[in-house]
Amino acid sequence: MLPRYEEQLDHLREMITDILKTTYLASEVSLEAYQRQDDDLFMQSVSSLKNLQNTANDIDNEIIKTFALFGPEAHELRLLVAYLKMTNEIVRIGEGIKKYSRRMKEHCESECDLTPVNSTIIQLHKSTLTALRLIYECYADLDGCEIEEFYRKVMVEESKNDDLFSILEKEILEQIISETELATQYVRVLGTLRKLERSCDRSVNIASLMLYAQQGGQMHVYS
Repeated sequence: MLPRYEEQLDHLREMITDILKTTYLASEVSLEAYQRQDDDLFMQSVSSLKNLQNTANDIDNEIIKTFALFGPEAHELRLLVAYLKMTNEIVRIGEGIKKYSRRMKEHCESECDLTPVNSTIIQLHKSTLTALRLIYECYADLDGCEIEEFYRKVMVEESKNDDLFSILEKEILEQIISETELATQYVRVLGTLRKLERSCDRSVNIASLMLYAQQGGQMHVYS
């Protein structure tokens, strides 16, 4: 592999590492905002992601430039395709975090009583955050990351996340039954919390792409 090509790959990895870190930290701030009921922190989370799409476009353009300039071989092509699809998943996670932060700020100020589900919401968010952290840490140290073990850990968090969301659905349904006048608002709360559940699903997609980039085989991203 040519030195310039290796430098370009290193550059791409740095860019993706940075966007992963930004997304992870935004989710971390959003969790703190909910725990502290802090409007400013909710908006800080949103603000930190304002350039996410532009950054992702820059990464994708760099990937396309790499295709054009270097004519990568099969195994290198696999890596670049994985990178290209990863940026899409990261952006969708980031957009979900922005919507979650905005909406949770509104829900915390509404008449909805989230106290009965507070603990489960926090656990759901922590599970999503753990999946993002695992991805960021593995990607930041790809040479030292045991990719199969990492993938299993992300899958464990996704399974835990699904279970927690199922519990939340049941708990919020009970609140809808007891507070029918606020039914619409509680349904919106559930829709907002689904953003966390989907973020964890997308983390699995990224982990799958990282596994594919390293080991090859067939790409499995859609479910």
